[in-house]
Amino acid sequence: MQIQVGIITVSDRASSGKYDDLGGPALKDAAQKNGWQVLSEAIVPDDAERIRETIRSFSQQGCGLILTTGGTGIGPRDVTPEAIRAIMRVELPGFGEVMRAESMKITLNSILSRNLAAIVDSSLVIALPGKPSGAVECLGFVQGAIPHGVALAQRVPTSC
Repeated sequence: MQIQVGIITVSDRASSGKYDDLGGPALKDAAQKNGWQVLSEAIVPDDAERIRETIRSFSQQGCGLILTTGGTGIGPRDVTPEAIRAIMRVELPGFGEVMRAESMKITLNSILSRNLAAIVDSSLVIALPGKPSGAVECLGFVQGAIPHGVALAQRVPTSC
C-alpha cells in the first residue's frame, strides 16, 4: 500500500514569511526516504481553526498520513494538540509516549512536548515537534507502526 502524506508546518513566523520553513522540508525528505508519496504541503499560523481546516482538507484529498510540525510545546500560541483533539475520532497515546520516552534519551526538555497521534476522518495524524531534527527523530521512533495505523484509519483490510 502506497502511503499518501500531507505535511503541515504550524508556525506564525513561517506562515508570515518571517523565516523559512525548515520542518516541512525535513519531514518531506524523511517521508520520501520511507517510500511515501507527499501529496500535500501547507504552512499555517498557530491558529486552531486553520490547523483543523487543513487537516480535514488533506484527509479529503486522500492523505492517509498527515504529519504536523510545530505547536506542540507549552507556549501560549502552541495549540496543535488542542486543534487535533477537537476533530479526532480516537487518540493513540502510545505514539506520544514513545516519542517522549525516546526523545528523553536525547534532550531532557522533551518531557515538555505534547506530541500525539490520532485518527481524524480517514487519516492517521501525527503531531511532531517544531524543531526539524526533533520532528524527524520522533517520526523515526514511531515509523514502524505507521503503515498499519494508516491501513486501519483508511479501513483497508490487513493481515495483522
